[in-house]
Amino acid sequence: MYLGSYYNGVELHRAEKIVYARFLTPHRVISTCSAAGGIRENLTCLYNHQSCEPTGHHRMIHLLTSRDPQTYRRLTCQKYDLPDESCATLGTAANMRYAAVREARFRDQVAVAVVTGGVETNAGRAGDRATVYEWNGAYEKVSAEEFVQHGTVNIMLLINQELTKGAMVRAIITATEAKTAALQELVVGSRYSDGPATGTGTDQIGIASRLNSETILSGTGKHSVMGELIGKSVREAVLETLKLQNSLTPESCRSTVYHLRRFGVDRESFIRDVSAYLSENEAELFRNNFMVVERDPLVVAAVAALVHVRDEVAWGILPDGCVPELWATYGAQIAAAVSEKYDRLPAYREMLAVAERPMGYESFPHIVARAAALGFSEKWE
Repeated sequence: MYLGSYYNGVELHRAEKIVYARFLTPHRVISTCSAAGGIRENLTCLYNHQSCEPTGHHRMIHLLTSRDPQTYRRLTCQKYDLPDESCATLGTAANMRYAAVREARFRDQVAVAVVTGGVETNAGRAGDRATVYEWNGAYEKVSAEEFVQHGTVNIMLLINQELTKGAMVRAIITATEAKTAALQELVVGSRYSDGPATGTGTDQIGIASRLNSETILSGTGKHSVMGELIGKSVREAVLETLKLQNSLTPESCRSTVYHLRRFGVDRESFIRDVSAYLSENEAELFRNNFMVVERDPLVVAAVAALVHVRDEVAWGILPDGCVPELWATYGAQIAAAVSEKYDRLPAYREMLAVAERPMGYESFPHIVARAAALGFSEKWE
């Protein structure tokens, strides 16, 4: 299906499990494609292909994306009647019908982002511990963590002006920052550590700039207009595709459990941890009315604040010596938000200060649960 044409230089199409950009005029392409990656000027097409379902679907062609990318590209191009030797490939498990297209323009400059994405299983933070070690084409497992191949943000970026080779490399940085900004706004956490995610372990990108334009741009950083267009289009497209693929929206992120997910918390574990500090009757009432704690804006805000404080302790911004006061002060905010008794803040702070716990991965969820339980126990007095 024809999706549209842009700046009289490229057509966008979708067919079954593929979205492809067909160049109507020569383009310079930089991509992470294993078969035709790097900087190329002899390509006629850039495409994004879904090779399997996101969960529990182990198709041979998906394995070829990393083990034999040349064959993967050849088979994909044969199926969709695309020119094998002049295509750059991006592969994913994301649904092509959830591809988001966003165009940004200023005067004669245009950037078009075409993005698919999923972050539920493979979101990670740059610097997280690796799972595999590559040497001489072989892969050795180096971590107990499972290597999740499904969950990828793929970006195709189409630009109507010629970019210098250096500007094309810089455009990758700008587009990556825009992707990470979108993940920040959606509070996406790493699945491999307790830090905020910066991307996924299998993200890919392809950028095409039209050659022989009236001007050649040498700047695509944040201070340049083209950099702004890249940032806007990519950020908006990432937000849109994650809304479609993972139902991630600002409203869906308004949840205490969501903010605690990267610490190993889910709905049942949080209910269990809070109930452990309540009487039997209070625990039953809490279980039956969990939504009032999970979705309440002031409770979510208080939990989010304590999560951020915990991050700043982990990053060394706040000293470890202040942890008892931080735990008590921000925990009291959670208790007051739950009970709706802000006049009790000093009392809550004093009660929570008695139990000093380190703000580590294992104990942090219990800190939040203790504070929530303290507030709930006084909510209906």
